[in-house]
Amino acid sequence: MGGPPRKKFALGMRHGINNETIKDAVPVLFSSSLRVVMFAGLLAGLNACATLDSDDAPQNGDSPAEYGLIEDGGYTIPAVPAQFLQGVNRRALVDYPGDLGPGVIEIDPHAKFLYLIQDDGMAMRYPIAVGRAGRGLRFPTVIRIKREWPSWTPTANMLRTQPEQYGDFAAGIPGGPVSPLGARALYLFSGSRDTHFRIHGTNDLRVIGNSGSAGCIRLFNQDVIDLYDRVENGTRVVIRSYEDSVRIEGEELANRGEELPPLDVDSDVIFAAIEAQLASEETTESAADSDDEAEG
Repeated sequence: MGGPPRKKFALGMRHGINNETIKDAVPVLFSSSLRVVMFAGLLAGLNACATLDSDDAPQNGDSPAEYGLIEDGGYTIPAVPAQFLQGVNRRALVDYPGDLGPGVIEIDPHAKFLYLIQDDGMAMRYPIAVGRAGRGLRFPTVIRIKREWPSWTPTANMLRTQPEQYGDFAAGIPGGPVSPLGARALYLFSGSRDTHFRIHGTNDLRVIGNSGSAGCIRLFNQDVIDLYDRVENGTRVVIRSYEDSVRIEGEELANRGEELPPLDVDSDVIFAAIEAQLASEETTESAADSDDEAEG
């Protein structure tokens, strides 16, 4: 799934980054297939509704099939190692234990679950991470926009209140493996108003099942792709209260996970990764154009 055309971003030399910096700073494979090996803590300091973190591009290994390596939109999504998928911390079709009707997404920010309710009394349950922003989502919303490999731009409020953290990224981060929104994003609205809350992917594997200082509602990239394909614009999203979480899930699950600190990464490393991604995309596009000319 290629998705819509990606926004062009002008970065690079204004940050003093050249090709050698890019190659030295980030382990990105420059190839026509745009295989990107992501590195630990890349965007963990950004409260973009997401962070980026991964081991060295694990192959499927002992990962279950639904969490295996995926080629998607010209990018490679690494497999999720089994160590992050223990117990309830993996996608499952379950008997729906809540109070809502089919077609609704119910988010339990306390037990760290997202339920997509089906019409047969079952639900697809996804493990999630809940950031500080996500904990502020207490009212029903509706999905109005769906995006594949979305770009991210800090809001005016982010730039005003935390310029030291977000100022360097005022121009935004392009969609792709470097984007803090991951492989997919669902944009939540209240009526016609964008709430700036998102359900989205992440490569910060350690946060799923926990709380973090950054982000909205995050899923493994494999899970957010699965969810994205199952829901339509207009889907209602309801937040479960702590009292209901205790009643439905039990006290232990209602207090699942821990608060994880953010990982701090120099912005030059992030910009180097962005430059590497854009350079790889340009190489891929040039190769495709050459192939088209040769066939013509």
